[in-house]
Amino acid sequence: MDCPFCQLVDEVVLIENDLCIAIQTRDPVLLGSAMLFPRAHRATPFDITADEWAATRELLLALRDQIDRDHRPDGYNIGWNVGAVGGQEVEHAHLHLIPRFADEPLAGRGIRHAFKQPSNARPRM
Repeated sequence: MDCPFCQLVDEVVLIENDLCIAIQTRDPVLLGSAMLFPRAHRATPFDITADEWAATRELLLALRDQIDRDHRPDGYNIGWNVGAVGGQEVEHAHLHLIPRFADEPLAGRGIRHAFKQPSNARPRM
Protein backbone atom coordinates (compact mmCIF):
# COMPACT_ATOMS: atom_id res chain seq x y z
CA MET A 1 0.00 0.00 0.00
CA ASP A 2 1.36 3.43 -0.95
CA CYS A 3 -0.34 5.48 1.78
CA PRO A 4 1.66 8.45 3.07
CA PHE A 5 -0.06 8.26 6.47
CA CYS A 6 0.72 4.56 6.88
CA GLN A 7 4.37 5.24 6.00
CA LEU A 8 5.26 8.53 7.69
CA VAL A 9 8.46 10.01 6.28
CA ASP A 10 9.83 13.42 7.33
CA GLU A 11 6.60 14.26 9.14
CA VAL A 12 6.59 16.19 12.41
CA VAL A 13 4.63 14.04 14.87
CA LEU A 14 3.06 16.44 17.34
CA ILE A 15 1.32 13.99 19.64
CA GLU A 16 0.23 10.36 19.53
CA ASN A 17 -1.44 7.58 21.44
CA ASP A 18 -1.78 3.84 20.87
CA LEU A 19 -4.40 4.19 18.11
CA CYS A 20 -3.91 7.63 16.54
CA ILE A 21 -1.26 10.11 15.44
CA ALA A 22 -1.31 13.90 14.99
CA ILE A 23 1.09 15.52 12.56
CA GLN A 24 1.84 19.08 11.55
CA THR A 25 0.58 20.00 8.09
CA ARG A 26 3.03 21.31 5.52
CA ASP A 27 0.86 24.24 4.46
CA PRO A 28 2.75 27.50 5.15
CA VAL A 29 -0.45 29.58 4.93
CA LEU A 30 -2.21 27.68 7.69
CA LEU A 31 0.55 27.98 10.30
CA GLY A 32 -0.12 25.73 13.29
CA SER A 33 -2.61 23.49 11.51
CA ALA A 34 -2.49 19.74 12.05
CA MET A 35 -4.09 16.46 11.01
CA LEU A 36 -5.12 13.54 13.22
CA PHE A 37 -5.60 10.04 11.87
CA PRO A 38 -5.84 6.44 13.02
CA ARG A 39 -2.65 4.37 12.86
CA ALA A 40 -4.60 1.60 11.12
CA HIS A 41 -5.50 2.32 7.53
CA ARG A 42 -9.10 3.48 7.38
CA ALA A 43 -10.29 5.01 4.10
CA THR A 44 -12.87 7.36 5.60
CA PRO A 45 -14.13 8.42 9.05
CA PHE A 46 -17.06 6.08 8.47
CA ASP A 47 -14.58 3.18 8.77
CA ILE A 48 -13.09 4.26 12.11
CA THR A 49 -13.73 1.96 15.09
CA ALA A 50 -15.31 3.12 18.34
CA ASP A 51 -11.95 2.86 20.11
CA GLU A 52 -10.31 4.95 17.36
CA TRP A 53 -13.01 7.62 17.73
CA ALA A 54 -12.25 7.83 21.45
CA ALA A 55 -8.51 8.01 20.75
CA THR A 56 -9.11 10.70 18.12
CA ARG A 57 -11.07 12.79 20.63
CA GLU A 58 -8.32 12.38 23.22
CA LEU A 59 -5.70 13.61 20.74
CA LEU A 60 -7.92 16.41 19.43
CA LEU A 61 -8.28 17.90 22.91
CA ALA A 62 -4.56 17.54 23.71
CA LEU A 63 -3.61 18.99 20.34
CA ARG A 64 -5.95 21.95 20.82
CA ASP A 65 -4.25 22.67 24.15
CA GLN A 66 -0.84 22.52 22.49
CA ILE A 67 -1.88 24.84 19.63
CA ASP A 68 -3.49 27.24 22.13
CA ARG A 69 -0.17 27.46 24.01
CA ASP A 70 2.02 27.75 20.90
CA HIS A 71 -0.09 29.97 18.61
CA ARG A 72 -2.93 31.54 20.65
CA PRO A 73 -5.60 31.32 17.92
CA ASP A 74 -8.91 33.16 18.11
CA GLY A 75 -10.90 30.18 16.80
CA TYR A 76 -10.67 26.87 14.95
CA ASN A 77 -11.99 24.95 11.98
CA ILE A 78 -12.26 21.19 12.43
CA GLY A 79 -13.19 18.98 9.52
CA TRP A 80 -13.04 15.75 7.55
CA ASN A 81 -12.95 15.54 3.75
CA VAL A 82 -14.51 12.33 2.45
CA GLY A 83 -14.05 11.07 -1.10
CA ALA A 84 -12.46 12.89 -4.02
CA VAL A 85 -15.54 15.07 -4.62
CA GLY A 86 -15.50 15.99 -0.92
CA GLY A 87 -11.88 17.12 -1.20
CA GLN A 88 -10.13 14.05 0.24
CA GLU A 89 -6.72 13.82 -1.43
CA VAL A 90 -5.27 10.96 0.66
CA GLU A 91 -7.43 7.87 1.08
CA HIS A 92 -6.66 7.54 4.77
CA ALA A 93 -9.18 9.16 7.09
CA HIS A 94 -7.73 12.31 8.63
CA LEU A 95 -9.22 15.09 10.72
CA HIS A 96 -8.01 18.64 10.07
CA LEU A 97 -7.54 20.98 13.03
CA ILE A 98 -6.95 24.49 11.71
CA PRO A 99 -6.32 27.41 14.05
CA ARG A 100 -7.94 30.66 12.90
CA PHE A 101 -6.92 34.21 13.71
CA ALA A 102 -8.87 37.49 13.85
CA ASP A 103 -6.33 39.28 11.64
CA GLU A 104 -6.66 36.81 8.71
CA PRO A 105 -8.10 38.21 5.46
CA LEU A 106 -10.74 35.44 5.54
CA ALA A 107 -11.46 35.61 9.28
CA GLY A 108 -15.08 34.84 10.06
CA ARG A 109 -15.56 32.68 6.98
CA GLY A 110 -16.08 29.18 8.26
CA ILE A 111 -15.81 25.83 6.56
CA ARG A 112 -19.20 26.27 4.88
CA HIS A 113 -18.37 29.63 3.26
CA ALA A 114 -17.49 28.18 -0.15
CA PHE A 115 -20.65 26.07 -0.18
CA LYS A 116 -22.89 29.07 0.42
CA GLN A 117 -21.75 30.78 -2.78
CA PRO A 118 -24.34 30.89 -5.60
CA SER A 119 -21.56 30.04 -8.08
CA ASN A 120 -21.33 26.59 -6.44
CA ALA A 121 -25.00 25.71 -7.03
CA ARG A 122 -25.65 22.49 -8.91
CA PRO A 123 -27.35 22.76 -12.29
CA ARG A 124 -31.13 22.44 -12.06
CA MET A 125 -32.66 19.62 -14.08
